[in-house]
Amino acid sequence: MEFVNELTTYKEKKYGLISLHKLPVGKTARVKNLTNKGLSRRRLLDLGLIPDSIVKTERLSPSGNPIAYNIKGSVMALRKEETKYVTVEILD
Repeated sequence: MEFVNELTTYKEKKYGLISLHKLPVGKTARVKNLTNKGLSRRRLLDLGLIPDSIVKTERLSPSGNPIAYNIKGSVMALRKEETKYVTVEILD
């Protein structure tokens, strides 16, 4: 897990990419990469989180987890544990 966090920090600094769970409310981003594997990756792909798709953070739950995202016109609540492996590029 530490390696993933270090890698994310490196990407943030060098390429301006962040993990989806760090996208502020009201911001829109383009999905660049999914680094998770197995069923969780399959689930996110089925929900429409594919590379070059647009996602917007709609709102946070009172505890901050899960987070509601607008993906292709549908609002879905996803946990931070799922979205920390999705790398996005902020558009606005």
